[in-house]
Amino acid sequence: MPLALYALTAGAFGIGVTEFVIMGLLLEVSSDLDISISAAGLLISGYALGVVVGAPLLTALTTRWPRKVVLIGLMVIFVVGNAACALAPSYGFLMAARVLTAMTHGTFFGVGAVVATGLVAPDRKASAIAIMFTGLTLATVLGVPFGTWLGQQFGWRSAFWAVTVVGLLALAVIILFVPRDKATPEASDWRTDLRAIARRPVVLGLLTTVLGYAGVFAVFTYIAPILKTVTGFAENAVSPILLIFGIGLVVGNLIGGRLADFRLVPAILGTLGFLAVVLGLMTFAFQDRVAAVIFVGLLGIAGFATVAPLQMWVLAKAEGAGQTLASSFNIAAFNLGNAIGAWAGGMVIDHGPGFVVLPLVSALFPSLAIAVAAFAARIDQHSTRSNVARKIKG
Repeated sequence: MPLALYALTAGAFGIGVTEFVIMGLLLEVSSDLDISISAAGLLISGYALGVVVGAPLLTALTTRWPRKVVLIGLMVIFVVGNAACALAPSYGFLMAARVLTAMTHGTFFGVGAVVATGLVAPDRKASAIAIMFTGLTLATVLGVPFGTWLGQQFGWRSAFWAVTVVGLLALAVIILFVPRDKATPEASDWRTDLRAIARRPVVLGLLTTVLGYAGVFAVFTYIAPILKTVTGFAENAVSPILLIFGIGLVVGNLIGGRLADFRLVPAILGTLGFLAVVLGLMTFAFQDRVAAVIFVGLLGIAGFATVAPLQMWVLAKAEGAGQTLASSFNIAAFNLGNAIGAWAGGMVIDHGPGFVVLPLVSALFPSLAIAVAAFAARIDQHSTRSNVARKIKG
């Protein structure tokens, strides 16, 4: 794999840390800013919605810019946004800073995915995407446990200062190693791009992404309080358990990329099915400490095994210049799922049966995603057969 892929991985690492580190610090943030845990959880939803808005907007605005320039500009905004989080004097200011930082997320991964697939042979495209997304998984393995420990020891603001430094390092790596565009990106009409995204296979792929990831984040957003209140772990045990989750993400991400390169549709259906089963069983696993740790790792594997297949599906079904915008939209779809999941989890906690059955309720989301993905695959198969029949007749 080209060295440039690992430069993209470095940027993904920085973005992954800032997205996920808040999850291990919900109790600290809620205490310091005098807000409820569910309100602190909305900082995750706010970030996710920032991605939803920023992904298509910034991608459309920068479509004719050299891709390396876009990536550098996004990392600069990322650094400024994280410094603002560290300095936030209030809940509202922190939310605004999180949204500003999130605006860079979707376009970075959208543009990065297109750059990554252009660096490798056709039969390695999904694996290239998986390598770039390994930055997210490594952020969870290394960055989130360290950030959680740092925030618990020195205050949650210290975690965001650390992320700011990570962003500066990632910016330097991108400047050094991502190659300049060989030519100016092809100019595209946003109306044409939107028509490509509005095609039924793409829309169904985006919906599948939203539903699948809503299930993951309905549980993962509240993983720290679940482990403490339901399973009975001490506060200092949360960081090591998040490390297990992160290892699972690395494994699942690489497996998902290989499976998608081999057979895309079975990879999508299989990984979503595995996710639904893991979430359903977690309700019972959280009653035992050993089982809880095992299933936290399995959630990491199941959650990220879906990423490369779903991203590859949307790229494959979009057309021409619309691929960059479609790629960004799918990153937005992941984060819309995050927002919906965090909100739904908060509703179950505040107005429903609570932490104990949250994973079981969350399993409904990937179950719906399987139905949508199967429907999309069936329509696509029928469309392919019709096109072949027309060519034969012609």
